[in-house]
Amino acid sequence: MLRYTASRLLQIIPTVFGVTVLVFFLIWMIPGDPALLLAGEEASPEEVAALRRSLGLDRPVIVQYGSWLLGIVTGDWGTSIARPRAVLPELLTRLPATLELALASMVLSLVVAVPLGVISAVRQNSGFDNGGRVVSLLGLSMPNFWVALLLILVFAYYLRWLPASGRGTWQHMVLPTIALGTGMMAEVMRVTRSTMLEVIRQDYVRTAAAKGVRRVMIHYKHALRNALISVVTVVGLQLGFRLGGTVVIEQIFAYPGLGRLAYQAMLQRDIPIIMGTLLLFALMFLVINVVVDLLYSLLDPRIRYT
Repeated sequence: MLRYTASRLLQIIPTVFGVTVLVFFLIWMIPGDPALLLAGEEASPEEVAALRRSLGLDRPVIVQYGSWLLGIVTGDWGTSIARPRAVLPELLTRLPATLELALASMVLSLVVAVPLGVISAVRQNSGFDNGGRVVSLLGLSMPNFWVALLLILVFAYYLRWLPASGRGTWQHMVLPTIALGTGMMAEVMRVTRSTMLEVIRQDYVRTAAAKGVRRVMIHYKHALRNALISVVTVVGLQLGFRLGGTVVIEQIFAYPGLGRLAYQAMLQRDIPIIMGTLLLFALMFLVINVVVDLLYSLLDPRIRYT
C-alpha cells in the first residue's frame, strides 16, 4: 500500500507540469493588457510601458513561464497585480472557506442521498422509488446558481430565517451548502440506487436472506458496502467538480473563498491570482483522485495494490 501510494504521488508530478503549461499559456492567450487595465485608460503609453516592465510583462512568454514555474517549485507563486500581496498566502487564506463549503456539501449529500438511494432500490417501483427518481432528475436538471437564487429569495428575503451572504456562523453555511450540494445529492442518490439494484440480486444476498439474516443487516452491512465502490468514485469526481463550482456559488452568496477570489481576479485581469487559483484547484482534484483510489481497498479487502 505504501509503495502504491508513493507511486501515485509521483505520478502527480508530470500531470502537474502539464497543468502548469495549460494554465499559463491559456491565460496568456486571453486578449487584453493587464498593465493597461491597471494603469487606467488615461495613462500615457510611456506609463503603461513602464508598468509592463515593472511587472515583467515585457519579457518573452517562455521566459515568463520559466520564471513562474520556478516560483511554483520554490513556493513563490508571484505577486497579485491588483493588490500588493503575495499570491500563495492570499490563496491559503481563502482556501479554508472553500474547503469548508465543499466538504459540507459532500457530507450533506452522503447523509441524505445514500439512505434514500438504498430505500429506493429496496422498494423498487414503489411510490417512494418513483418520487425519488423524479426528485433526482430535478436535482440534476436545476443549475446550482438558480437553486442559490431561489434559496435566497425564499429563506433570506421572504422568510428571513437565514442570512443571504457572508461567512461567520453555521447559519451562513446553510444556503450555499444546499445550493452547492443539490446536484451532488441527485447524482449520488441515482448511482446508489442503480448500484444497489445490481448488488441485491447477487447470490450471496439471496443466501444471506435464506439463512434468516435480517434485511437491515443485508442491505446496509453487506450490500451497501459493495455498492459504495461506485458511490465513492462518483463522490470523488463530484467533489472535484464542486470545488470548481464554488466560483458561482461564492459570488452569489458573497462567500470569501477561492471561488470569489478567482471571480474578482478575472474582472481585474489579475493573472497571477487566476493562474494560482486554477493550479490550486487542479492540485486538489489530483489529490482527491489519489484518496479515492486508496479508499477502494478499505471498502473491498479483495482489492490489493502492489
